[in-house]
Amino acid sequence: MTQSVVVQVGQCGNQVGCRFWDLALREHADVNKEGIYDEALSSFFRNVDTRSGGDGPDIYKGKICSLKARALLIDMEEGVVNEILQGPLRDVFDSKQLITDVSGSGNNWAVGHKLYGSQYQENIVEKLRKAAEHCDCLQCFFIIHSMGGGTGSGLGTFVLKLLEDEFPEVYRFVTSVYPSGEDDVITSPYNSVLAMKELNEHADCVLPIENESLFDIVNKIHQMANSGKLGSTVKRNSLVTSSAGSAKTAQEKPFDAMNNILANLLLNLTSSARFEGSLNMDLNEISMNLVPFPRLHYLVSSLTPLYTLADVNVPSRRLDQMFSDAFSRDHQLIQADPKHSIYLACALLVRGNVQVSDLRRNIERLKPSLHFVSWNQEGWKTGLCSVPPVGHSHSLLALANNTCVKPTFIELKDRFMKLYKKKAHLHHYLHVDGMEQSCFSEAISSLSDLIEEYNELDATKGGPRTDPSRLKIAV
Repeated sequence: MTQSVVVQVGQCGNQVGCRFWDLALREHADVNKEGIYDEALSSFFRNVDTRSGGDGPDIYKGKICSLKARALLIDMEEGVVNEILQGPLRDVFDSKQLITDVSGSGNNWAVGHKLYGSQYQENIVEKLRKAAEHCDCLQCFFIIHSMGGGTGSGLGTFVLKLLEDEFPEVYRFVTSVYPSGEDDVITSPYNSVLAMKELNEHADCVLPIENESLFDIVNKIHQMANSGKLGSTVKRNSLVTSSAGSAKTAQEKPFDAMNNILANLLLNLTSSARFEGSLNMDLNEISMNLVPFPRLHYLVSSLTPLYTLADVNVPSRRLDQMFSDAFSRDHQLIQADPKHSIYLACALLVRGNVQVSDLRRNIERLKPSLHFVSWNQEGWKTGLCSVPPVGHSHSLLALANNTCVKPTFIELKDRFMKLYKKKAHLHHYLHVDGMEQSCFSEAISSLSDLIEEYNELDATKGGPRTDPSRLKIAV
């Protein structure tokens, strides 16, 4: 078994991380009734003997003593991290896993990246090395952050670059929450585009998530759950927005439901690394199979089912519906329609009581309606994990490397240019040591290049294959 370390940066990163650890504990508790520290738990948790006081030695066998998350919590404001430390998860983290400041980054990428980056670099590296030393076989770093704020976008991408320098062999998976057009942070287009350049250069895989899509999904689930239509009772604890059964605080916050969707995405993504299954899909296989060109590593995710009906007893029809839903725009975690764009590759991570034959049948059924690039018509990667999420009999996470991410990037570029043409708010960034105006021009040029690469792929749809210019290989 391999281990992964989660690095959660900024307010959004820590709130999503908090939901992830909460639901992961609940998932393992549901399977592991005996309270034995097993390989599944070791992938994200250490078992520590705390009787000797403080951070005791790891225990690899027998009963669970004290579980500690393999995590690093970073925020330049103390609020969210302090809340976690006072909440039901306080025993899962200790002070050696936290880096906080008091003043925040003021929604300014440059403050997070340049100022706090250089100030906290040694501290961050030391804590990352400590986390890595506790792993037998460290496979992956997960970074959770938002693109719109200062700490998440600035310090989050600074940590990403540090990870590449310090642990070049370890995969870097980034879950990035993109702001919506009606975002309350005026400078978020600057922060997002500056962060995009770093993601283009230093991440192995990025799962872009849009706040707007999460909001739509939450509304859809709540409408369904409260509609009370005859014969459509929603099974208890099966909503992916729900915190039911987890160690939540009494007061549910407005973003909790949206954060739960992201936590479920990460649980499903890592399920094969944690549990047995007939078709195991390792995290390194996702990057290996879904990223044909280094910069095109943005994967569109969709999650299904969003809830389970209590009284549907036609399993195969429910199963087929689940696969159809995964390719419909209503289940995508960004505002995109993959069916009308081109697939470079697609992965299906299935959990629960599903047979390989069900998988094959559905791929054959859906294939005619999906457009794959001419040179990768069989670009499917599949994983089957036998343990379903709590409250479900089965679930599916689809990850598509698809040109449908392009509109998200174009919209971001447009919002950036509106501000940048007027040089609005630039002085706030240029006051920060080490921040030059060239950082902006390089960032927008990097984003434009990325959009152009997607344009070249889109141009091949339906026509003969023309190769976009790639690595020049000297013969």
